[in-house]
Amino acid sequence: MKLADLLTQRFVIPSVPRVVALLLPELAATQPDLRRIDQLISTDPGLSLHLLQTANAPFFKLSGQIHSVTEALAILRLGQVQAMVSQAASQTSLTPWSGLSLGAFWVTSLDVARVARSLAGLLRLNQQAAYTCGLIHAVGELLMRSAMPEAVALDATCAPLHLKRLRTERRALGFGYTQVGAGLANQWHFPTVMVDALAYAHAPFVRQAYEPLAGVLHLAIWRAITRQARYAPNALAVSFPSQVAEVLGLDIDMVLQQDPVDWSRQLPGEIYHTPVKAEN
Repeated sequence: MKLADLLTQRFVIPSVPRVVALLLPELAATQPDLRRIDQLISTDPGLSLHLLQTANAPFFKLSGQIHSVTEALAILRLGQVQAMVSQAASQTSLTPWSGLSLGAFWVTSLDVARVARSLAGLLRLNQQAAYTCGLIHAVGELLMRSAMPEAVALDATCAPLHLKRLRTERRALGFGYTQVGAGLANQWHFPTVMVDALAYAHAPFVRQAYEPLAGVLHLAIWRAITRQARYAPNALAVSFPSQVAEVLGLDIDMVLQQDPVDWSRQLPGEIYHTPVKAEN
């Protein structure tokens, strides 16, 4: 299947059950806590995408200007948000997504988001855009797995959320999951800086007019995946994308110092913590 055809397929991004359960009473409260609503939605890739898609729609005349959940909440009515969350409540699930653990997907997405935001702050780039790109960077994988059996078949060669998954998909299919995410972001009128960051996350700086945020996302993906896989120091050094880091003026120690707190331990039973095995 070609990328253009894939982007016409409809699919639903499941939301984190715990996030939905906490949001529903908060949104129904007499005086909802907007900060808490923002914080909760910003941990859920599906809800975040839905809010940004709505806020960037031509109706609001702000297409291509909304980078984050915080900005989206500033223009959407709480009734609209409540309707989105209520709809998501009927679609939450912890069952595997064609071989991909949703728990692992959510953990990795949030980890990438937090590392990307930290790196963007270090480089004085748009931290909200970096965080959102990190949070939604793997949504394309869900679409591929829902509509492309050939994508699922690649699991025999390379596991989902593996460090080499993007490369494996590009070689076999002609595109990878971050490029699918870029296509979706473009369809939904997301800011150009975010579309470009996703489109070139697999190989930043391959063109003359490069987007630094793509390099940030590339490094954040590397760090999140190697962290979840518990790479040993020597494996970290060997796999580190040094050329990308060098262009940004970073080194491996600077990237490793941006690690977020192990937030997965704060979830009941660590039900979303599904590490990926490192290569030998």
